[in-house]
Amino acid sequence: MSNFFSGIPHDLPEELFQCLVEREGLRIERIVSRGHASAPDDWYDQERAEWVMVLRGRAVIAFADKASVTLEEGDYVNIAAHDRHRVEWTSPDEDTIWLAVHY
Repeated sequence: MSNFFSGIPHDLPEELFQCLVEREGLRIERIVSRGHASAPDDWYDQERAEWVMVLRGRAVIAFADKASVTLEEGDYVNIAAHDRHRVEWTSPDEDTIWLAVHY
């Protein structure tokens, strides 16, 4: 057994990606951001869909072809495969803890 909110490093120079479960066609990750964002021209273009939820903190996800979404605690979004997106902003004063399911 583990706790989703434990084991977060005090220093976090880069976003923390931790794979919790991986099976054929499925990956579940914990992501921790602390003021991190994607580079302005760095777009994710993933082979699989991604369902992502903010469990703590706040974030903005930008999309190449549609409006950005702001995620508060408890908000989630489903991102289709090849839907180009990037993390535009995460709260610099607190951890933004994401649950990401790639399928």
